[in-house]
Amino acid sequence: MQKLFDQFSRYFVGALFIFSGLIKLNDPIGTQIKMEEYFEVFANDFGSFFHRLIPWSLEIGMVMIVLEVALGIAILVFWRMQWTGWILLLLMLFFTFLTFYSAYFNKVTDCGCFGDAIKLTPWQSFTKDVVLMAFVFHLFWYKHTYVPALRTREGDGLIIGVVALSLFLGIHAVNHLPFIDFRAYRVGNNIPQQMQPQEQPVIEYVFEKEGKQIKAQKYLSEEGYKYVSSKVLNEDKTKAKITDYSVTTPEGEDKTAYTFEGNKLIIVLFNTDKASTKNISMIRDLAQKLEGKVDFFILTASSNESIEKFRHENQLAIPYYFSDATVLKTVIRSNPGIALWQNGNVLGNWHHNNTPSAEEVLKLISVK
Repeated sequence: MQKLFDQFSRYFVGALFIFSGLIKLNDPIGTQIKMEEYFEVFANDFGSFFHRLIPWSLEIGMVMIVLEVALGIAILVFWRMQWTGWILLLLMLFFTFLTFYSAYFNKVTDCGCFGDAIKLTPWQSFTKDVVLMAFVFHLFWYKHTYVPALRTREGDGLIIGVVALSLFLGIHAVNHLPFIDFRAYRVGNNIPQQMQPQEQPVIEYVFEKEGKQIKAQKYLSEEGYKYVSSKVLNEDKTKAKITDYSVTTPEGEDKTAYTFEGNKLIIVLFNTDKASTKNISMIRDLAQKLEGKVDFFILTASSNESIEKFRHENQLAIPYYFSDATVLKTVIRSNPGIALWQNGNVLGNWHHNNTPSAEEVLKLISVK
């Protein structure tokens, strides 16, 4: 029985860690955003020290991601279980505390455990960690009894290789865009449609009559039926994927609908103070070549003074509008980034390191 539980714990915990790590390795910037959110909460609740960690959110997040993948592989091959067991236990204790704190105090509504691929509520995240902890405790308790699947040198080489490959993939995703885009603003989506719920609520009512419970999808007002409770059966489909996208001019005029009209090439600059200028000349040239063919504008969350300064210093004679920083970070994982929309349909997303040519843009929008 113990051997069966050993093997299940090994593959269950190992596979879950690898899956969770790879999902986040696909989008390290998403993990950075989540780490910044946690550090802000901790700074308010525990002390200002955590503010000092915010500039290091990407690096800390990358270490956590690589550690998850490496631990998953290490568990599968029982690599140095005396070390692996302790690291695994301490990491799970930290994760469980984090998800409990988020759920109980309602601080962070999405833990980011599986990035944007699988959304979990705080209590779902905590429950997942509690279940996982049972198997982690088993692996920790019997860690001294496990026989490594590989010889020490081979195991060391495997883990070093996994760490190196994970770092390479993570850095590539940071310097370009996620390999797989799970966000609502991904290529192929229609933004106005994403702002509408998929379905209307389907409500199931529970009534009591003559000591028996009766379920119905309409409210029974006839005599003898006593209302007990109700719930929405399709709650996950009654909420729009995008709920916070809006655009305004410097004067406060709403331009949200305008961004869905015709061909729009959007420069996303959620923070001009931290924006890279390495490829700004390519973006400027692109704007000049597409003048009169595509509407070009900047979306930013920076102040009016900051964006004016940035435009002047980089000779970007492009109009700009304002949107929420969190929204812009979701639109594209690059600062600056480039998005091509046609009547609200996302035709392209580019990191500034992959700035498209004018020909590529015109081909996508079918302009001759």
